Amino acid sequence: MKQKRNSHIRKSNYHPPKTQAEKTVQRTMPEQKRSTGHTPPKKKKPASPLKGRQLPEKYPLPGKLIFWKRIFKNIVSVKAALLLLILCLAGGSAIYLVQRLGSGSAGEPGEKAVKTFSKKSEEPLLEMEKTDEIFFEPHSVESTRPENLIASTELEVDGTVLDSIASYTQDQPISFQKGSKYTKVDGIVSFRGNNFRDSAVYGKASLVNNKLKDKWSRDTGSLSSQGTVWTGSGWTGQPLMQKWPKEVKAHMNMNDWAKEKDDLVEVIYACMDGYVYFLDLETGKDTREPLYLGYTFKGSGALDPRGYPILYVGAGYNSDQGTARVFVINLLDCSTMYTFGDNDPFSLRGSLSFFDSSALVDAETDTLIYPGENGILYLIKLNTQYDPEAGTLSVNPGKTVKWHYYGTRSSTESFWVGMEVSAAVYKNYLFTSDNGGNLMCLDLNTMELVWVQDILDDSNSTPVLSIEDGHLYLYISTSFRLGWRSYDQATVPVWKINAETGEIIWQTDYQCYTDDGVSGGVQSTIATGKNDLKDYVYVTVSKTEDNATGVLHCLDKKTGKMVWEHKSGYAWSSPVSVYDKDKKGRVIYCSSNGNMYLLDGTTGEVLDTLSLSEGVIEASPAVYGSTAVVGTRDCKIWGIELE
Repeated sequence: MKQKRNSHIRKSNYHPPKTQAEKTVQRTMPEQKRSTGHTPPKKKKPASPLKGRQLPEKYPLPGKLIFWKRIFKNIVSVKAALLLLILCLAGGSAIYLVQRLGSGSAGEPGEKAVKTFSKKSEEPLLEMEKTDEIFFEPHSVESTRPENLIASTELEVDGTVLDSIASYTQDQPISFQKGSKYTKVDGIVSFRGNNFRDSAVYGKASLVNNKLKDKWSRDTGSLSSQGTVWTGSGWTGQPLMQKWPKEVKAHMNMNDWAKEKDDLVEVIYACMDGYVYFLDLETGKDTREPLYLGYTFKGSGALDPRGYPILYVGAGYNSDQGTARVFVINLLDCSTMYTFGDNDPFSLRGSLSFFDSSALVDAETDTLIYPGENGILYLIKLNTQYDPEAGTLSVNPGKTVKWHYYGTRSSTESFWVGMEVSAAVYKNYLFTSDNGGNLMCLDLNTMELVWVQDILDDSNSTPVLSIEDGHLYLYISTSFRLGWRSYDQATVPVWKINAETGEIIWQTDYQCYTDDGVSGGVQSTIATGKNDLKDYVYVTVSKTEDNATGVLHCLDKKTGKMVWEHKSGYAWSSPVSVYDKDKKGRVIYCSSNGNMYLLDGTTGEVLDTLSLSEGVIEASPAVYGSTAVVGTRDCKIWGIELE
């Protein structure tokens, strides 16, 4: 696949250096002028009238002239000396006056001058604004050239397919900062929190007693569609949470008690029964009526990072309502403002239109970024209008950019195109894995691939970004889909990737089993440690010893070597690192045997175990303060106190 970049011709101010011959000519020109008579001839001085005359010896005329010249010269010298003396006296007086003013003896104005001068003299030198951002210019190397794994890419802009991606121009450049700056919202607004996908936690937990306590539960349901029954909460199934400002709640269709509760944190949970639930984090009570959309929601939704009351959520399967699609929901009245993605003719997967990804929004450009399992990455200019005082909200989608690709291994039988994971973004570079064994870095401002790494298999592991020692890295793994590489066992690596080039820093291999439709390997998203856990990453690997078991491994960030492990039922649920007020870290995760575990993040010691379900837990928990929330396949949403 040959990719081109835009080239621009600009008028240059560059002039080539002159040759040695030209310099020699310039140097010799004056001599040539003198030798060829180009300079005017010198005029002869007129003859002196005294020439040839005999002067008296006593008073020769030249002697008198010299005498008066000397007198005049002496007078001028005296005047110059007097002038110099006057200037010195004047300068000394000026210095004296300045000193008098500086000492304040000249009165109040002098005092102000002293204070001003003193203040200025004590001000520190201006420093450059400190930033946590890093120098980052991604590029491919021989092993990560896009054409090694991607056969073609295409771009559609507002319904027109471009002849060449190189002709595309972004109206407003997209750029994201580090993950901690993605939002100022009081809550968790996306899967794994932000554009680095590195945290499903807001605030600090208590964890004085290192105990898990069930606080409340809320029943959910099931949805039957096309012969398949979907129950409760599935993969990735992470809830969202937000503490809405009072002026925003005033215009919401909340229950009155919820509007009046000052410290209300609303849990927003899209589930597989076709409903979006709205719950009080503290009690589990409904803050408003559940919203029925009629589609199965396996993945995680997203809230607008600007604090606008908007929910972006994609259906993970078709239903009796129609083909799966993305919904843009007005959370003031729970109305649907916009849908897209269903039966998209630009898709290379036919009518398949599943959306398990959790969206990102670039606040500066008002752009929605949404990958789909239909193999399309959507960039949609929302044209959002929100007036919090009037309680009015609307979107009027404008420029819509769609990018798709086709892999060198892609077919209708295996290594499909399509993105189920949630994309990570830094600056203008998007990182995503896909159903076809590709980990891709895409420039969002040119829509051209930068590098592609082979990750062997269908990946459901969202890439996680991490800045370490001034460099950006990426942690990811893959799954084991039956029959693609083996019908028995297969190697499932966990990788640390150089995010600038796509090169592998290290990989740790696992031997895994699998089932058709219930894959082994890594279905979860890796957790990166912070604070006292900053040297570690945590990953759940499914079906390591057989089809029922799995492990949670703590790996060293620098080497990839195992620090400790915890064995349990296999886990599709993503681990979460939580911290107390002293920044001491623990890890919680859920497994297929229905348990939630609390472990010491440094040693792996099991601090507590809480049984939540008779069936599996596929969904990933999120934690606000000391309360974790997670849904189960047996139709429950649980609130768990981290004591």
